Amino acid sequence: MFGSHLSIAGGMHLALLEAERLEFDTVQVFTKNQQQWKCKPLLPETIAEWKAHVSRLDFGQTVSHDSYLINLASPDEKAWRASIALFVEELSRCVILGIPYLVTHPGAHLESGEDKGLARIAAALDEVHEEIPGGGVLTCLEITAGQGTSLGYKLEHLATIIEKVKHPERLAVCLDTAHLFAAGYDFRGRRYAKFRRELENTVGIERIKVLHLNDSKKDLGSRVDRHEHIGLGTIGLEGFRPFVRDKAFKNIPKILETPKLKHPDGRDWDTVNLEMLRGMMG
Repeated sequence: MFGSHLSIAGGMHLALLEAERLEFDTVQVFTKNQQQWKCKPLLPETIAEWKAHVSRLDFGQTVSHDSYLINLASPDEKAWRASIALFVEELSRCVILGIPYLVTHPGAHLESGEDKGLARIAAALDEVHEEIPGGGVLTCLEITAGQGTSLGYKLEHLATIIEKVKHPERLAVCLDTAHLFAAGYDFRGRRYAKFRRELENTVGIERIKVLHLNDSKKDLGSRVDRHEHIGLGTIGLEGFRPFVRDKAFKNIPKILETPKLKHPDGRDWDTVNLEMLRGMMG
């Protein structure tokens, strides 16, 4: 199940039409302008158009990514409260649109310490879950590259957040290959077996609900987040083959977040990257 993060400029449903043109099986979107704290409510026609095209295309597992403004680990009370309020909005929009997965970067502790930051994230998620009970949407904690004071660059960070919240059944995990690699996890070729055991011993394979498949411009353990097209970065093709062949991930969304430029042959890079990934399935 392959897709890409696509623009909602001009209307949310246009991302679905673009996914159809690119022959994807799913899509990831922002449900609002991710660079703004405030947003207008979803219009009835926006909701209806989105749901109609999702149904027509049989996209049962769409994905949303929350705003990068959100920092649920912030030690600043005002910023923390604002982040919680915006996350409530993000989750509410997913519930309304019927998007089952909301991907989020856990947050940055801003020199307050990792333990305190992880505790703040769990407390924030508890407030969000109290505000929006149920709804059928899983919050997917995304592994990060670990730039600055960002949390989530260790699988143990994600496991700790899941352990601390009151409703762990409402949390899942999103693995980003570029982030994993930059954070120091080597899963290329035969190393994948060891990496998979780490997954099993920390967050658990069954908790992984979304994959972001991106090559990396930066080296293993660089702690720098820079995405590259599949096979052209420092991960290389041997890093993606195990993921696309892993039966445990067969039916979960595998999302590209690579640059949207044109390939030298005139095709969309998304088309080229998708061809590379599907060709590895064997």
